[in-house]
Amino acid sequence: MNKIQNRRIRNSAKALIIKDGKMLATKIDDNGDVFYIMPGGGQEAGETLEEAVKREVAEEFGYKIEPKSLEFVIEGVTGESFHRVDLVFLCEYIEEIPNAKISTDHNQVGFDWLPIESLISAPLYPSRLREQIMNLYCGEETRVYLGNESMA
Repeated sequence: MNKIQNRRIRNSAKALIIKDGKMLATKIDDNGDVFYIMPGGGQEAGETLEEAVKREVAEEFGYKIEPKSLEFVIEGVTGESFHRVDLVFLCEYIEEIPNAKISTDHNQVGFDWLPIESLISAPLYPSRLREQIMNLYCGEETRVYLGNESMA
């Protein structure tokens, strides 16, 4: 077996939360390189993908959400210590969770609501999601499986 075959696969449940023409995005500062990712994270054993996305958004933002539909699947085959499979759910924002304990990763520096209309030029990753989210918002045709997001 080669090195790639020995890497584990990690499912990551992501939330696409749209409100007033904008989408919620986690702001990342990686040594001065600022960009955005979608809220969410790794699925735990014994947890459904819907449970994972609800938990992750509650932990990261203190928001209660309701997953409505699985919209996109995109992979990160290389570039990390694991093979990542992102499953993106369109979610409805329900409410803020009172007294929620927020926990973030070390390079998360906040969040922003990114305008959908200008996503194509936004530093949102995986970048293959940008056009598809815009199409979904406008009621246009989308692709569900977006393939591998190369880090190169």
